[in-house]
Amino acid sequence: MEVLKEFMGNFWLWSVIAGWLVAQILKVFTGIFRQREFSVRAMLFGNGGMPSSHTAAVAALATAVALTEGLGSVSFAIAALLAIIVMNDAMGVRRETGKHSEALNHIIDALSQKEDKMERPFNLFKELIGHSPLQVFFGLITGIVVALLMSLIPAFGIY
Repeated sequence: MEVLKEFMGNFWLWSVIAGWLVAQILKVFTGIFRQREFSVRAMLFGNGGMPSSHTAAVAALATAVALTEGLGSVSFAIAALLAIIVMNDAMGVRRETGKHSEALNHIIDALSQKEDKMERPFNLFKELIGHSPLQVFFGLITGIVVALLMSLIPAFGIY
Protein backbone atom coordinates (compact mmCIF):
# COMPACT_ATOMS: atom_id res chain seq x y z
CA MET A 1 0.00 0.00 0.00
CA GLU A 2 2.93 2.32 0.73
CA VAL A 3 4.21 1.84 -2.84
CA LEU A 4 0.89 3.01 -4.27
CA LYS A 5 0.89 6.03 -1.95
CA GLU A 6 4.43 6.93 -3.08
CA PHE A 7 3.47 6.51 -6.73
CA MET A 8 0.33 8.62 -6.43
CA GLY A 9 2.28 11.34 -4.61
CA ASN A 10 5.13 11.50 -7.15
CA PHE A 11 4.90 15.18 -8.07
CA TRP A 12 7.62 14.93 -10.70
CA LEU A 13 6.08 11.98 -12.56
CA TRP A 14 2.56 13.44 -12.49
CA SER A 15 3.88 16.78 -13.73
CA VAL A 16 5.48 15.01 -16.70
CA ILE A 17 2.32 13.03 -17.44
CA ALA A 18 0.12 16.11 -17.12
CA GLY A 19 2.46 18.19 -19.30
CA TRP A 20 2.40 15.56 -22.03
CA LEU A 21 -1.38 15.05 -21.76
CA VAL A 22 -2.21 18.77 -21.85
CA ALA A 23 0.02 19.24 -24.91
CA GLN A 24 -1.60 16.28 -26.67
CA ILE A 25 -5.08 17.64 -25.93
CA LEU A 26 -4.06 21.08 -27.19
CA LYS A 27 -2.96 19.38 -30.44
CA VAL A 28 -6.57 18.37 -31.04
CA PHE A 29 -7.64 22.02 -31.03
CA THR A 30 -4.66 23.39 -32.94
CA GLY A 31 -5.07 20.57 -35.46
CA ILE A 32 -8.72 21.48 -36.02
CA PHE A 33 -7.74 25.12 -36.51
CA ARG A 34 -4.86 24.34 -38.88
CA GLN A 35 -6.11 21.34 -40.85
CA ARG A 36 -9.86 21.94 -40.63
CA GLU A 37 -10.44 18.34 -39.63
CA PHE A 38 -11.07 16.50 -36.40
CA SER A 39 -9.01 13.38 -35.78
CA VAL A 40 -8.61 12.56 -32.11
CA ARG A 41 -6.53 9.47 -32.85
CA ALA A 42 -4.02 11.28 -35.07
CA MET A 43 -3.79 14.36 -32.88
CA LEU A 44 -3.67 12.64 -29.49
CA PHE A 45 -1.33 9.82 -30.44
CA GLY A 46 0.58 11.24 -33.41
CA ASN A 47 3.94 12.97 -33.47
CA GLY A 48 4.51 16.55 -34.53
CA GLY A 49 2.03 19.37 -34.22
CA MET A 50 1.48 22.29 -31.89
CA PRO A 51 2.62 22.26 -29.12
CA SER A 52 5.45 19.74 -28.82
CA SER A 53 4.34 17.19 -26.22
CA HIS A 54 7.87 15.85 -25.79
CA THR A 55 9.04 19.36 -24.95
CA ALA A 56 6.08 19.92 -22.61
CA ALA A 57 6.93 16.72 -20.74
CA VAL A 58 10.62 17.51 -20.20
CA ALA A 59 9.87 21.17 -19.43
CA ALA A 60 7.37 20.05 -16.79
CA LEU A 61 10.00 17.74 -15.33
CA ALA A 62 12.67 20.46 -15.21
CA THR A 63 10.20 22.90 -13.67
CA ALA A 64 9.03 20.38 -11.08
CA VAL A 65 12.63 19.62 -10.13
CA ALA A 66 13.44 23.34 -9.94
CA LEU A 67 10.49 23.90 -7.61
CA THR A 68 11.42 21.07 -5.26
CA GLU A 69 15.22 20.82 -5.47
CA GLY A 70 16.18 24.35 -6.49
CA LEU A 71 17.94 25.80 -9.51
CA GLY A 72 21.37 25.01 -8.03
CA SER A 73 20.76 21.28 -7.61
CA VAL A 74 22.33 18.46 -9.57
CA SER A 75 18.82 17.12 -10.23
CA PHE A 76 17.81 20.36 -11.94
CA ALA A 77 21.00 20.37 -14.01
CA ILE A 78 20.23 16.84 -15.23
CA ALA A 79 16.57 17.66 -15.96
CA ALA A 80 17.52 20.89 -17.77
CA LEU A 81 20.13 19.07 -19.87
CA LEU A 82 17.56 16.40 -20.78
CA ALA A 83 15.08 19.13 -21.77
CA ILE A 84 17.66 20.87 -23.96
CA ILE A 85 18.56 17.60 -25.71
CA VAL A 86 14.90 16.71 -26.34
CA MET A 87 14.06 20.20 -27.65
CA ASN A 88 17.12 20.27 -29.89
CA ASP A 89 16.29 16.81 -31.23
CA ALA A 90 12.67 17.79 -31.92
CA MET A 91 13.76 20.79 -34.01
CA GLY A 92 16.79 19.12 -35.56
CA VAL A 93 17.05 15.45 -36.41
CA ARG A 94 13.35 14.62 -36.06
CA ARG A 95 12.26 17.63 -38.10
CA GLU A 96 14.73 16.82 -40.89
CA THR A 97 13.51 13.22 -40.88
CA GLY A 98 9.97 14.52 -41.44
CA LYS A 99 11.16 16.67 -44.36
CA HIS A 100 12.97 13.69 -45.90
CA SER A 101 9.86 11.55 -45.51
CA GLU A 102 7.77 14.17 -47.27
CA ALA A 103 10.27 14.37 -50.16
CA LEU A 104 10.42 10.59 -50.50
CA ASN A 105 6.62 10.36 -50.53
CA HIS A 106 6.51 12.91 -53.39
CA ILE A 107 9.17 11.00 -55.36
CA ILE A 108 7.40 7.67 -54.90
CA ASP A 109 4.08 9.26 -55.84
CA ALA A 110 5.59 10.78 -59.01
CA LEU A 111 7.21 7.48 -59.99
CA SER A 112 4.02 5.51 -59.40
CA GLN A 113 2.09 7.88 -61.69
CA LYS A 114 4.59 7.24 -64.52
CA GLU A 115 4.46 3.47 -64.16
CA ASP A 116 1.02 2.03 -64.90
CA LYS A 117 1.99 -1.32 -63.41
CA MET A 118 3.38 0.13 -60.20
CA GLU A 119 0.96 0.17 -57.28
CA ARG A 120 0.57 3.68 -55.92
CA PRO A 121 1.34 3.76 -52.19
CA PHE A 122 -0.07 6.62 -50.18
CA ASN A 123 2.30 8.32 -47.74
CA LEU A 124 4.62 5.39 -47.36
CA PHE A 125 6.71 7.38 -44.86
CA LYS A 126 5.37 9.27 -41.85
CA GLU A 127 5.85 13.01 -42.45
CA LEU A 128 4.83 14.63 -39.15
CA ILE A 129 7.75 13.66 -36.95
CA GLY A 130 9.58 16.79 -35.80
CA HIS A 131 8.65 20.28 -34.67
CA SER A 132 9.16 23.87 -35.70
CA PRO A 133 10.86 26.21 -33.21
CA LEU A 134 7.47 27.79 -32.48
CA GLN A 135 5.93 24.40 -31.64
CA VAL A 136 8.84 23.66 -29.31
CA PHE A 137 8.55 27.09 -27.68
CA PHE A 138 4.86 26.55 -26.94
CA GLY A 139 5.66 23.06 -25.65
CA LEU A 140 8.15 24.66 -23.27
CA ILE A 141 5.55 27.19 -22.06
CA THR A 142 2.94 24.43 -21.69
CA GLY A 143 5.26 22.28 -19.58
CA ILE A 144 6.29 25.13 -17.30
CA VAL A 145 2.71 26.28 -16.73
CA VAL A 146 1.45 22.75 -16.10
CA ALA A 147 4.16 22.01 -13.51
CA LEU A 148 3.48 25.34 -11.77
CA LEU A 149 -0.23 24.52 -11.63
CA MET A 150 0.50 20.97 -10.43
CA SER A 151 2.56 22.41 -7.57
CA LEU A 152 -0.60 24.11 -6.29
CA ILE A 153 -2.34 20.76 -5.71
CA PRO A 154 -2.32 20.26 -1.92
CA ALA A 155 -1.83 16.49 -2.15
CA PHE A 156 1.69 17.01 -3.43
CA GLY A 157 2.60 19.28 -0.52
CA ILE A 158 4.93 21.51 -2.53
CA TYR A 159 3.63 24.76 -1.02
